[in-house]
Amino acid sequence: MNGKNNSAGYSIIELCIALTVSLIMMAIAVPVVQQTTSLYRLNGAVDSITAAMRATRYQALMKGYPYRLAITPSTKQYQVMNDPEKDGTFTNIGSAVPIPSSAATISAATTLEFRPNGQVVATAGAMNVGVTYNGVTKTISVSSYGNVTVTP
Repeated sequence: MNGKNNSAGYSIIELCIALTVSLIMMAIAVPVVQQTTSLYRLNGAVDSITAAMRATRYQALMKGYPYRLAITPSTKQYQVMNDPEKDGTFTNIGSAVPIPSSAATISAATTLEFRPNGQVVATAGAMNVGVTYNGVTKTISVSSYGNVTVTP
């Protein structure tokens, strides 16, 4: 034998340094991932509501009779209704649709009526809806002629 130690591997100090660096990187990454996940969930809820508003408005314009969109915060759902007879009696179209991100809160019950001439009125609540998730709120506003905007 030549007297040299031919062992291969890492020393305990090298392993401890690598572990420390990994833990520091994870400590930085976890809050970023949580914040990003919260933002995606908030945006999912907001996108669902704005898409429903735009689709309901489009249906009223295309079909030529009034449609309503009722947003219910307690159940975190929305319901689309129409009045094909134009007599003020609205009937549900399908069943209520859940809003994604069940942990999101919606500011107030709101019913928007979309008329075939493009006009929009709030028959209950206001022309804007606040959606909050983990302390971050976005407000969805609808103009009297159906322009939907979202503000942080």
